[in-house]
Formats: sequence, C-alpha cells, structure tokens
Amino acid sequence: MSATVTRIFSDLHYGDPASRVRRLAQLWPLLDGVGELILNGDTLDTRPGRRPAFTAECRAEVLAFFPNHVPRVAFLTGNHDPNLSAQHTRDLAAGQVFVTHGDILFANIVPWGRDARIIGRQISAALAALAPAERDALDTRLGIWRRVAAGIPQRHQSEPRGLKYALGFIADTVWPPLRILRVLQAWRDEPVRAAQLARRHRPTAKFVVLGHTHRPGRLVVRNIEERAGDFHPAATIAEFPLAWHRSLESTSDVPDLSEGK
Repeated sequence: MSATVTRIFSDLHYGDPASRVRRLAQLWPLLDGVGELILNGDTLDTRPGRRPAFTAECRAEVLAFFPNHVPRVAFLTGNHDPNLSAQHTRDLAAGQVFVTHGDILFANIVPWGRDARIIGRQISAALAALAPAERDALDTRLGIWRRVAAGIPQRHQSEPRGLKYALGFIADTVWPPLRILRVLQAWRDEPVRAAQLARRHRPTAKFVVLGHTHRPGRLVVRNIEERAGDFHPAATIAEFPLAWHRSLESTSDVPDLSEGK
C-alpha cells in the first residue's frame, strides 16, 4: 500500500496584501493527490481589524475551499488566526512527526514585533495566575498564547492601500533596525527551542514541523564520527528541503507513515 501524502501549508496569510496567494484557486495544483492537508497556522488573520467584513469573507472562503478539495483538512491555529479552530497541534506517523505553528517557542510570540512587550506581559501574567503544576502543560500554554494573540488587533495587515501598507509594515516589523536583529536571533534560536519543546512534550517525535518565522526549513543527514572518545557530527550525507520559500511562505510534505508502504 502506498503512503498517502500529507501536505502542510504554513503562513499563507490569505487576505494580507503581501501574500502571494491572491485567490485560493491558485493552490489547486498543490492539492492534487493529497490525502490530508494541514493548515499550520496564520492561514489568514482573524483578529480584530478595521475591515471586519473582509476578515469574515476571507474566513468563510478558507473554511469552505479546502474541505471541498481535500478528503481531510486540519485547521491549526496560529498567532494571526488564534480562533480559526480549537486545534493547535497535529501528530503524524504514530507520533514521529509533530506539527504546530511555532509561536509557542517564544514567550512574547513575535519577539521582533511592535506588540512583543505587551504580549510578553500578558502571557507572563496568565502563567503566574496558574498553579505551578499547570504552567508546563502544552495544551494550557497554547490556550494562553491563543487568548493573548486574539486580543492583539491587526495593524498593517488590514491596510489595503499599498504605500500605507508598506509604511505600516516597516513601523510594525523592521523599525527601528534593532528589530532585524531580533528576527535573526529568532531564526537562530528556533531549532534549539523546537528540540527542547519536543523533548518535553513529544519525546517520541523525530521531526517538528513549524511555520511562524517564515524561514524555510531543511532536513540534514550527517555521519557521526568518534574523536578522542567523543562523538561529533561529521560530513553531510544528504540534505532535503522541507519548504519551498518562493511559492508560499512555507510548505512541507510529510508521508503518513501510519498508512504503511
């Protein structure tokens, strides 16, 4: 039996002027032959904004389109669509693959963003209100991250005019220039934090599939060699891209190993 294809889309940001997905029909070629589709957060922006009718229209389109073209669809939440569903994670291949949006790795969700400070304070307050034993539960933490995200309004994301959008993007994301350093730091820290998350909450997972930082990932297979009694990573045997950055913000294919081969 052939393994069915599970395809993962992260960070489509449908409805955002910067998204390359202008029409959901553009995605048809990527849905051909797919048995399960996982929309891994930030599929659109459902937070409060200046154009609530447009937000509602995008939401209705998304919820109607994908189930009509793929047998199984999982709508995972992200920080931009925190109330799109109640599902925040997906486990594949009998727990060998763990999928989540990725903002849970950061105590202020978007360390490079304009709202990082207020988000961090709200998350800290929500965690402090819990009993110590509850604070580390992943479902509890994801619930807090989503509730906080839902209260942060859209900014440049809801601006349809090109110049004002660009100025808003700069003000919200890359100005002052120190924010660029925070982006680079988030890229650097993400793999380490993802590994820590998996060890604590998904110890059987061999792969963690994330979005959020808009940086495509890759799988690297390396030899291990012994040097003076210690083991070190050696030459790279193979390298596989887990996303194609040009077509969408992030896409990944994962074979559903539970279906057998």
